[in-house]
Amino acid sequence: MNLQQFRFVRETIRRNFNLTEAAKSLYTSQPGVSKAIMEFEQELGVQIFERHGKRIKGLTRPGQAVAEVVERINREIENLRKVSDEYARRDQGSLIIACTHTQARYALPKVIPAFRAQFPKVHLSLAEGSPTQSAELVLSGDADVAIATESLAQTPGLASVACYHWEHSVVCKPEHPLIETYSRKGVISLSDLAEYPIVTYDPAFSGRRNIDDAFAQAGLSPDIVLAAVDADVIKTYVDVDLGIGIIASMAYDPLQDDHLCSIPAGHLFGRQTTRVAVKAGEFLRDYVYTFIGMMAPDLDESEIKQQIGSAGMTNVR
Repeated sequence: MNLQQFRFVRETIRRNFNLTEAAKSLYTSQPGVSKAIMEFEQELGVQIFERHGKRIKGLTRPGQAVAEVVERINREIENLRKVSDEYARRDQGSLIIACTHTQARYALPKVIPAFRAQFPKVHLSLAEGSPTQSAELVLSGDADVAIATESLAQTPGLASVACYHWEHSVVCKPEHPLIETYSRKGVISLSDLAEYPIVTYDPAFSGRRNIDDAFAQAGLSPDIVLAAVDADVIKTYVDVDLGIGIIASMAYDPLQDDHLCSIPAGHLFGRQTTRVAVKAGEFLRDYVYTFIGMMAPDLDESEIKQQIGSAGMTNVR
């Protein structure tokens, strides 16, 4: 057995059993990948892949167990490289952050300048997508950390810590009747909101599940006329009178959004928690821990390492 065989098996699985795509990603030939895999199977004495003719269709039952071991071996090899990099170049490297638009637009601008000032040689990249996509990017190794509100804590293979809490707000134009209702009552209700068309987040984003659950529990069917992936789009359509908007409170800026009014809605939809996650068992450079600490300022470094370490994280000093 050799490390090349482990890489070929892993990449074949990652590329949905397409040997041509696996070969391209590994910068080698398709026959070479196929030959290496067959030799690996012969050495093991078990068939890893199910085949139909020359095409690989999936994993056999023993192949599923082998795939888990191969994944661990490749991960530890990558960890060895990261350990070497950590000691050779402690203050330089790259950090790929998978996040939603809301995090990229409203949360990260408060953190990234300070991080860059401390680690000017670390190259940052943002990969925007849904919480599910962000989690998948970290699990596949295509991102170092994921930042999102939904589901990171429940995603197998990830270790996460809570960064901060936030609530929803309702935005509308100053002349909207909801403003008079809020001024008169001092608070708004779900039935007040249900009287008007609503523009809010796509079901995969920013606490949308809490919004849907709140209306459902109240026996109300809101008229959600538009679902968007970020608050800027929501505010744009509120501004053209499509409806009232429900957004993350952090996405309302009294100065930049002075053409709109914001009404607190935390009592209706509850408190949300944004988390930062990494791949469990992954070696983390020190500057990744620093970044997590900046995102979660209420936790000190030992608390972060303890919480992440409880999910199988390793770190070498």
